[in-house]
Amino acid sequence: MDQAKLARLQASVRIGTGKGTPRRKTKRVHKSSGADDKKLQTTLKKMNVQPIQAIEEVNMFKEDGNVIHFSAPRVHASVPSNTFALYGNGEEKELTELVPGILNQLGPDSLASLRKLAESYQNLQKKEGAEKKEDDDEDDIPDLVEGENFESKVE
Repeated sequence: MDQAKLARLQASVRIGTGKGTPRRKTKRVHKSSGADDKKLQTTLKKMNVQPIQAIEEVNMFKEDGNVIHFSAPRVHASVPSNTFALYGNGEEKELTELVPGILNQLGPDSLASLRKLAESYQNLQKKEGAEKKEDDDEDDIPDLVEGENFESKVE
Protein backbone atom coordinates (compact mmCIF):
# COMPACT_ATOMS: atom_id res chain seq x y z
CA MET A 1 0.00 0.00 0.00
CA ASP A 2 0.91 3.59 -0.43
CA GLN A 3 2.50 5.38 2.56
CA ALA A 4 0.19 8.39 2.25
CA LYS A 5 -2.87 6.15 2.17
CA LEU A 6 -1.70 4.30 5.29
CA ALA A 7 -1.11 7.57 7.11
CA ARG A 8 -4.64 8.76 6.28
CA LEU A 9 -6.14 5.46 7.49
CA GLN A 10 -4.16 5.65 10.74
CA ALA A 11 -5.22 9.23 11.35
CA SER A 12 -8.88 8.35 10.84
CA VAL A 13 -8.90 5.66 13.54
CA ARG A 14 -7.01 7.60 16.22
CA ILE A 15 -9.10 8.79 19.16
CA GLY A 16 -6.73 11.56 20.20
CA THR A 17 -4.09 13.52 18.37
CA GLY A 18 -0.48 12.50 18.05
CA LYS A 19 1.59 9.43 18.48
CA GLY A 20 0.78 7.00 21.28
CA THR A 21 -2.97 7.60 21.49
CA PRO A 22 -5.22 4.55 21.38
CA ARG A 23 -6.94 3.48 18.21
CA ARG A 24 -10.57 2.71 17.84
CA LYS A 25 -11.64 -0.11 15.51
CA THR A 26 -15.24 1.01 14.96
CA LYS A 27 -16.86 4.39 15.13
CA ARG A 28 -19.51 4.44 17.82
CA VAL A 29 -22.45 6.79 17.64
CA HIS A 30 -23.91 7.66 21.02
CA LYS A 31 -27.65 8.14 21.25
CA SER A 32 -28.81 10.87 23.60
CA SER A 33 -32.46 9.74 23.72
CA GLY A 34 -31.82 7.64 26.81
CA ALA A 35 -30.36 10.60 28.64
CA ASP A 36 -33.28 12.80 27.63
CA ASP A 37 -35.72 10.19 28.92
CA LYS A 38 -33.86 9.97 32.24
CA LYS A 39 -33.88 13.76 32.58
CA LEU A 40 -37.61 13.80 31.86
CA GLN A 41 -38.25 11.10 34.47
CA THR A 42 -36.26 12.94 37.14
CA THR A 43 -38.07 16.21 36.39
CA LEU A 44 -41.42 14.45 36.59
CA LYS A 45 -40.47 12.93 39.95
CA LYS A 46 -39.59 16.39 41.26
CA MET A 47 -43.01 17.63 40.21
CA ASN A 48 -44.62 14.70 42.05
CA VAL A 49 -46.62 13.41 39.09
CA GLN A 50 -48.22 10.00 38.88
CA PRO A 51 -48.57 7.88 35.74
CA ILE A 52 -52.05 7.45 34.33
CA GLN A 53 -52.69 4.03 32.84
CA ALA A 54 -55.02 2.79 30.08
CA ILE A 55 -55.03 5.84 27.82
CA GLU A 56 -55.32 4.57 24.27
CA GLU A 57 -55.06 7.82 22.31
CA VAL A 58 -54.80 11.57 22.73
CA ASN A 59 -55.95 14.17 20.20
CA MET A 60 -54.91 17.81 20.44
CA PHE A 61 -56.93 20.16 18.21
CA LYS A 62 -55.07 23.05 16.62
CA GLU A 63 -56.43 26.42 15.45
CA ASP A 64 -55.87 25.64 11.76
CA GLY A 65 -58.13 22.57 11.82
CA ASN A 66 -55.37 19.97 12.08
CA VAL A 67 -55.05 17.49 14.93
CA ILE A 68 -51.95 16.22 16.73
CA HIS A 69 -52.71 12.55 17.25
CA PHE A 70 -50.87 10.39 19.81
CA SER A 71 -51.60 6.67 19.76
CA ALA A 72 -50.70 4.86 23.01
CA PRO A 73 -48.98 7.82 24.70
CA ARG A 74 -47.46 7.86 28.15
CA VAL A 75 -49.33 10.27 30.40
CA HIS A 76 -48.35 11.57 33.82
CA ALA A 77 -50.43 13.97 35.88
CA SER A 78 -50.22 16.03 39.04
CA VAL A 79 -53.74 16.96 40.03
CA PRO A 80 -52.86 19.50 42.78
CA SER A 81 -50.68 21.56 40.43
CA ASN A 82 -52.95 20.96 37.39
CA THR A 83 -50.02 19.62 35.36
CA PHE A 84 -50.13 16.95 32.70
CA ALA A 85 -47.13 15.46 30.91
CA LEU A 86 -47.80 13.70 27.64
CA TYR A 87 -45.08 12.07 25.60
CA GLY A 88 -44.86 9.63 22.74
CA ASN A 89 -44.84 9.73 18.97
CA GLY A 90 -47.26 12.38 17.74
CA GLU A 91 -48.52 12.66 14.18
CA GLU A 92 -50.14 15.72 12.66
CA LYS A 93 -53.29 14.70 10.81
CA GLU A 94 -56.22 16.47 9.25
CA LEU A 95 -59.48 16.51 11.15
CA THR A 96 -61.29 14.76 8.29
CA GLU A 97 -59.06 11.69 8.71
CA LEU A 98 -60.11 11.21 12.34
CA VAL A 99 -63.77 12.35 12.28
CA PRO A 100 -65.64 9.04 12.70
CA GLY A 101 -63.60 7.95 15.72
CA ILE A 102 -63.40 11.26 17.56
CA LEU A 103 -66.95 12.61 17.47
CA ASN A 104 -67.45 11.73 21.14
CA GLN A 105 -64.25 13.65 22.08
CA LEU A 106 -65.28 16.95 20.50
CA GLY A 107 -66.26 19.83 22.72
CA PRO A 108 -68.52 22.77 21.77
CA ASP A 109 -65.71 24.83 20.23
CA SER A 110 -64.41 21.86 18.24
CA LEU A 111 -67.92 21.08 17.00
CA ALA A 112 -68.19 24.63 15.67
CA SER A 113 -64.88 24.27 13.82
CA LEU A 114 -66.04 20.90 12.51
CA ARG A 115 -69.21 22.54 11.13
CA LYS A 116 -67.13 25.24 9.43
CA LEU A 117 -64.88 22.59 7.95
CA ALA A 118 -67.86 20.60 6.70
CA GLU A 119 -69.40 23.72 5.12
CA SER A 120 -66.16 24.64 3.37
CA TYR A 121 -65.81 21.04 2.16
CA GLN A 122 -69.39 21.11 0.78
CA ASN A 123 -68.75 24.43 -0.97
CA LEU A 124 -65.60 22.99 -2.50
CA GLN A 125 -67.54 19.93 -3.69
CA LYS A 126 -70.23 22.17 -5.22
CA LYS A 127 -67.63 24.24 -7.08
CA GLU A 128 -65.92 21.12 -8.40
CA GLY A 129 -69.31 19.67 -9.36
CA ALA A 130 -70.29 22.85 -11.24
CA GLU A 131 -67.00 22.90 -13.14
CA LYS A 132 -67.37 19.24 -13.97
CA LYS A 133 -70.97 19.77 -15.08
CA GLU A 134 -69.90 22.57 -17.46
CA ASP A 135 -67.30 20.28 -18.99
CA ASP A 136 -69.86 17.49 -19.31
CA ASP A 137 -72.36 19.71 -21.13
CA GLU A 138 -70.03 20.00 -24.09
CA ASP A 139 -69.67 16.24 -24.43
CA ASP A 140 -73.34 15.39 -23.94
CA ILE A 141 -75.39 13.94 -26.78
CA PRO A 142 -78.52 15.99 -27.38
CA ASP A 143 -81.83 14.51 -26.31
CA LEU A 144 -83.99 12.94 -28.99
CA VAL A 145 -87.13 14.84 -29.83
CA GLU A 146 -90.15 12.81 -30.79
CA GLY A 147 -91.39 13.40 -34.34
CA GLU A 148 -88.14 14.80 -35.75
CA ASN A 149 -85.88 12.88 -38.08
CA PHE A 150 -82.30 14.11 -37.93
CA GLU A 151 -81.15 11.85 -40.73
CA SER A 152 -83.37 13.61 -43.29
CA LYS A 153 -81.83 16.98 -42.31
CA VAL A 154 -78.32 15.65 -42.90
CA GLU A 155 -79.12 14.40 -46.43
